[in-house]
Amino acid sequence: MSGLPTLLAIYFVVWWVVLFTVLPMGTRSHHEEEQAVPGGGDPGSPSGFSLKRKLWTTTWVAAIVFGLVVIALRLFWPTLQPLDV
Repeated sequence: MSGLPTLLAIYFVVWWVVLFTVLPMGTRSHHEEEQAVPGGGDPGSPSGFSLKRKLWTTTWVAAIVFGLVVIALRLFWPTLQPLDV
């Protein structure tokens, strides 16, 4: 692994994967909450959705996953030895 740009790219990819994993967690629809849908929207739309909380959760979970990925890469990344032919 080389340098800061590589680490930032890995964190960026991990963050987006974690975001799409975290988004549906704990979300309940208007239908499940038995609430009226505002403005005639879809009954399956989220009720009380908090994007700020999801983004913070994504950030700290991604930091933990990123740390584990970096540790795994540092410990287990195969070194390329020249082949003796």
